[in-house]
Amino acid sequence: MKKLLLLALSLTFAMPVFAQNHAPNPYRAVPDVWGELPEGRTWGSTSAVYPAADGNMWVAERCGENTCVGHDDLDPILLFDVDGNLLRSFGAGMFEWPHGIHVDPDGNLWVTDARGGEGRGHQIHKFTPEGELMMSLGQAGVAGDGPDTFDQPSDVLVAPNGDIFVADGHGAGGNNRIVKFNSAGEFIMEWGSTGSENGEFRDPHALSMDSRGRLFVGDRKNNRLQVFDQDGNHLDTWTQFGRPSGLFIDDNDVLYSADSESSTGGGIPNAGWVRGIRIGSVVDGLVTSFIPDPDWHVYVRGTTGAEGVAVDAFGNVYGAEVGPRMLRKYMRVR
Repeated sequence: MKKLLLLALSLTFAMPVFAQNHAPNPYRAVPDVWGELPEGRTWGSTSAVYPAADGNMWVAERCGENTCVGHDDLDPILLFDVDGNLLRSFGAGMFEWPHGIHVDPDGNLWVTDARGGEGRGHQIHKFTPEGELMMSLGQAGVAGDGPDTFDQPSDVLVAPNGDIFVADGHGAGGNNRIVKFNSAGEFIMEWGSTGSENGEFRDPHALSMDSRGRLFVGDRKNNRLQVFDQDGNHLDTWTQFGRPSGLFIDDNDVLYSADSESSTGGGIPNAGWVRGIRIGSVVDGLVTSFIPDPDWHVYVRGTTGAEGVAVDAFGNVYGAEVGPRMLRKYMRVR
């Protein structure tokens, strides 16, 4: 009887994981790397992708490698049209490690620099769509935990009212907090610390906001999403979207969660979960579709597949990939 009970319990806990790994995939990957770079230039690690206000696609990549230091002749911020043609680029010499990206309600571009050195990094920069620098938060190259410093800021989001939210922390280091500013960049509040309780974080890696104004935080090393109101009050915790590296919520409140680190192999983070992009509604929290990582295999370590994720006006999904160093496009086929 005891063995039967243990078997029943194990099946009960295994079924949700199985369901999230085997949801239908209504997309197909476009062959090869999407987005044509200038002749002689190659893609570097890419974690940042976001649709522009006009339907084009913003991308930030790390200058052909995994850092822009030593490559000050290359623009890390790129704008592509829907066919993958490069329209514009800028940002040369400004970044060490471009990481998170966001387009605000006015169409301006925000990019985080999640490492620091050589007088740059640990900052968030705001640009016009033409590439003019409008604002910088944080102190260049200075890591800190004060109201005007960051330590490895992973992502940034601007609410409809102009308030700015920063996910401050990356990997095992950083501050593991969310910092809130007004539209002028003036500090309002912060919340969070290192831990696994509600309202605590281990690598707050991604941000997104739904139509109700709820802030979703990809708490990556805790293998969960945390949901807050804009005053930092904890509302919910979700684990059904895997180990979230990137988040995107579209105008229909559909959530896209990129998992670039899970694996079914033992001893690997979030064992039992397959890497890929899980898709579902923020209304009921149900995962309805799953785009598996094309490069995934059971015992893979490091990072593969999409770390950043975005969706265009036609419903196509874009995965920004750090390990494979590419931007991948998935077209909806059904």
